[in-house]
Amino acid sequence: MLASTRGDTAQGANGLRWLSGLKGATGPLIGLILLCLFLTVATDKFMSLRNILNILDQISVLGIMAVGMTLVILIGGIDLAVGSVLALTMMVMGYLANTAGMPMGPAILLALLVAGLSGAVSGLMITLFRVPAFIATLAMMSVARGLANMITDGQQIVGFPSWFSMLAYTRLGGFLTLTVAIMLVVFVAGWLYLRYSAGGRSLYAIGGNPEVARLAGIHVNAFTVGVYVVSGLLAGLAGVVLAMRLDSVQPTAGVSYELDTIAAVVIGGTSLTGGRGGILGTIIGVLIIGVLRNGLNLLGVSPFMQAVVIGVVIALAVAAEAFKKAK
Repeated sequence: MLASTRGDTAQGANGLRWLSGLKGATGPLIGLILLCLFLTVATDKFMSLRNILNILDQISVLGIMAVGMTLVILIGGIDLAVGSVLALTMMVMGYLANTAGMPMGPAILLALLVAGLSGAVSGLMITLFRVPAFIATLAMMSVARGLANMITDGQQIVGFPSWFSMLAYTRLGGFLTLTVAIMLVVFVAGWLYLRYSAGGRSLYAIGGNPEVARLAGIHVNAFTVGVYVVSGLLAGLAGVVLAMRLDSVQPTAGVSYELDTIAAVVIGGTSLTGGRGGILGTIIGVLIIGVLRNGLNLLGVSPFMQAVVIGVVIALAVAAEAFKKAK
């Protein structure tokens, strides 16, 4: 009897942990469900297995970048350079593999190293020189985009080994592509880090109050630089995934991706002031943007109107957060 009661209590505690993980994202989750119900009624193609798999393929790049942006926003920062770092990573990889003749493996690793260094530079500007995150990452956005154009004088690079591009289209077990699998692994790793590690709790503390976190013995500067390095690395990884999908790289890739990434994180309930949010909410935000774009395409809405609709959704999400804060 006592063992049974303890078991029920443990199960209840586990349920509460799952619910707490969705705290702040219940509104977006309800919105996602309602959006899916509307599109199911509006078009018979939406709920088909093929379309669902297409949505997952389409959000893989955004999803990978959004995890890094979640970590940045949780500490009260912002990273406007992710789209440009994505393009720089693609161009470095393309140049090394296609023009310089380097094997794809080392080319990808070196390109990711460049992405990580870009994030480190942003983090060091913020911590050592006290440059506001908005200005530091805005500067890195310009530098990374310029370097991406300089590598090939603004020209695209086309053609990679066939196995590389096939990774984006071969479905494992007939369902998920490698690009979606990479996104899911990044989601799980980010969720586990924030939920179960001391480092994850430190990020929330820094976002809540950096000075109090410092007095509590948390190395705020080290965590800040680390978070921007991770954001850069994940932007670079997203660039590799995008190159798989396109079988080409170009320096104009990733334009406005930083806005979509920030939008996904904010729609998912992560506070722009830091200290509140998480990966589960970000997943919901990414799905909302992916489902919304897919549904608008199925309904024949023009790309210009799609931009208006997504902008309205972002504004409503931020307004809802402000309303909850005031309440």
